[in-house]
Amino acid sequence: MPPRRRGSSGFRGVRACPNGRFYAEMRDGGFRLTLGTYNTPELAARAYDAAAWRFRRPRRDMNFPESLEEAEFLAPTPCLVDDEDRRRHRQVQRRIAIAEHDEELMRQWRAQFPNDVDNTDAFFADLRAHRRSHRRHRRAVAEFELDNPNTTWADNDPRWEDIWTETTSDDE
Repeated sequence: MPPRRRGSSGFRGVRACPNGRFYAEMRDGGFRLTLGTYNTPELAARAYDAAAWRFRRPRRDMNFPESLEEAEFLAPTPCLVDDEDRRRHRQVQRRIAIAEHDEELMRQWRAQFPNDVDNTDAFFADLRAHRRSHRRHRRAVAEFELDNPNTTWADNDPRWEDIWTETTSDDE
């Protein structure tokens, strides 16, 4: 069987990137071991050799079979990418695309129906004001009962908690 064809970099498992750096990776079945990018093809080839050595590949699959000790220190910790990782990545990308599409549709809707946007904003402003006034009223009642010696509330009545209710204008 003829030896495996080497890439344009001249080394096994090393490809040239458009930015002038060199990318090293190792493939085996459904797995892809990403070794990173390097400034020279020799460094990338040594990283490939270290990974090949870690996976107990034969010396004939290595670029520099005579100097494995040097190559060990160049390869980062392996990062295996399998089919499950690819599936999860595609799922996340689909969710991001859906969210971006929703945001675009909302932007278009706001541009097309500014009156509805104003009505919605006014509705929620009124709702916040109503909730705020209701909280203030509950707090006032609780403070009145606290000052009243003849209160009808029991000691474990949950309405006592309204004394600590925040009533600032920032509340919702």
